Amino acid sequence: SAFRWQARVYWEDTDGGGIVYYANYLRFLERARTAWLRERGIVQSALAQEPGIVFAVASVNVEYRRPARLDDLLAIGCEPRQSGAATLVFRQDIHRASGAGELLVEAQARIACLDAATLRPRRLPEAILEVLKR
Repeated sequence: SAFRWQARVYWEDTDGGGIVYYANYLRFLERARTAWLRERGIVQSALAQEPGIVFAVASVNVEYRRPARLDDLLAIGCEPRQSGAATLVFRQDIHRASGAGELLVEAQARIACLDAATLRPRRLPEAILEVLKR
């Protein structure tokens, strides 16, 4: 279930030279994962209520290839895979959406499913597992 989501680079995303600040790529990656869930009818605030789970980044590995710049339109991809009973791994990338679609960033994020009350690991809900099968 590969997925693509677009975002524009705004001034707030950049350093003084109009280049995206390295840590802000994590925000683009996070928003793409959230958009992936929403497109499949899964809203994180609802999951926190019933069945009482939240997601937390357990690890992230990022390879920066080329810089994104002010006003660039970005295409952010994510491809989730179940990694364990309570974890997902997302392979993600960021490309410049215009021109040749130049690869800017490659990343892998391991996401843990946690009980909202105790913050202890909890099995992925069936709704997520069903989405992963599609």
